[in-house]
Amino acid sequence: MDAPHLRIAVTTNSLIQVDANFAAARQVVFYDVTRDSSEFVDVIHFGPGGMAKKGPGGGLGKDLGTCIMDDMGDDDGTGRDPLVDRVDALKGCSVLFTLGLSDLAAFRIHALKIFPVMSATIRDIDEVISNVQRLMKGVPPLWMRRVMRDSDGLRLALDEQEV
Repeated sequence: MDAPHLRIAVTTNSLIQVDANFAAARQVVFYDVTRDSSEFVDVIHFGPGGMAKKGPGGGLGKDLGTCIMDDMGDDDGTGRDPLVDRVDALKGCSVLFTLGLSDLAAFRIHALKIFPVMSATIRDIDEVISNVQRLMKGVPPLWMRRVMRDSDGLRLALDEQEV
């Protein structure tokens, strides 16, 4: 994308709605969103076997290993932290839209400087994208300006942004 944009991640089971909790989502879908357009980037699937599978866009280009659906424990019995793969999948994103997020997951996501947005109800992904675009027009809120990205996908400093 040439224009300043946001890379958003959406937790979903249906691939068309924000309809899943971060720890239980079967998929995470990624979009690049500008003021006037949006572009599907990728999807990562978390199957019943626990393996993350790359989507048509190539995912992160690596095996994400196993993950479990319950993030309340310290590990999945194998010594692995159950949130590592899900949180790592979000690297490079600006905003996460989800139905629910544990405190531990929120802390780890915040450490990557990703802004989490929890929805109280199930919403269509198209509606989420439209709302993001509406906020981007005019003067975006400060939290949104802090996570905007340039055409190379790098964070855009506040003083480099057109408002």
